[in-house]
Amino acid sequence: MINESESHMLQQESVISLTWMTYILEDWTSVEYYYLYYIVFFLWMLPIILFVPLLIFIIFSCFLKLLLFIYKRKNSLREDFSSKAWDNARFLVASLFSVTGKLWHGYELHGMEKIPEGPGLIVYYHGPVPIDYCYFIYNLYIQKRRVCYSVVDHFIAMLPGVEIYLNLLPALHSGREECVEILKKGNLLGVAPGGAREAFCSDENYNFLWGNRTGFAQVAIDAKVPIIPLFTQNIHEGFKALGKISFFRWFYECSRLAVVPIYGGFPVKLHTYIGDPILYDPNVTATELVEKTKTAIETLRDRHQKLPGSILRALLERFDKHQKDD
Repeated sequence: MINESESHMLQQESVISLTWMTYILEDWTSVEYYYLYYIVFFLWMLPIILFVPLLIFIIFSCFLKLLLFIYKRKNSLREDFSSKAWDNARFLVASLFSVTGKLWHGYELHGMEKIPEGPGLIVYYHGPVPIDYCYFIYNLYIQKRRVCYSVVDHFIAMLPGVEIYLNLLPALHSGREECVEILKKGNLLGVAPGGAREAFCSDENYNFLWGNRTGFAQVAIDAKVPIIPLFTQNIHEGFKALGKISFFRWFYECSRLAVVPIYGGFPVKLHTYIGDPILYDPNVTATELVEKTKTAIETLRDRHQKLPGSILRALLERFDKHQKDD
């Protein structure tokens, strides 16, 4: 344990180090000490402000994984995650994430009654970190005891330590046929047509980067299921990606690796809005269905998101008691 005198000495050393750096910069730049001190202090604190929240989420995920490992060993469970024996673990993960979302982001979900009792394809805007989508599927499980399958990038599936979460959610990264089969069995399936490009290269203006992708619409047509649009307010203010920087954009386009730097984890207010289902129509083509879906999500965005987004405004909305619920 660090006693009071040792703690005081550490604080003094930190101040001395900061002052030393300031004097060096003053000598190099000829700028007055008074101004440089605050500049150095800001630069000293910037990494803490940007990366500590993200580090907290990583530690939380590791802790949760440890709990799941203990649960699996204690109950001698096999890898069949569709078994009801995993329901308690699913509920535990859902509850912990739901509480985290409520405490850290004041998370609220609007329009749950619009989720059909049967199958449906949930199409959502992809933020830099889809924590909002995770909050959504966990709240869906808590409130309706429904499991929502999710389409994820191949790169995400290869990351160490995430396999148990992807199996528990559950997630898939295979072809169109499997998606159609899951929907035909009466399940919900979530997909973000913008994928990693939208996550990394979009910005506070919430531009849609879907390209010419029509696969998700064809899946909905083949399975004859409705599409449920989904949008989360302030997701771009919670996390920031550096994908608009030319080097990172070039690297992603060339490699298709989801390794663009991300920072944040800011405790901004998050509202997820569920739009009216777009019902199956045999006379609508996949291209037309894509446009109808994009329009539906854009409508949710324009109704609930002030553009361009602002981190400060999103933080202040934590205290706004008059947020629209429609």
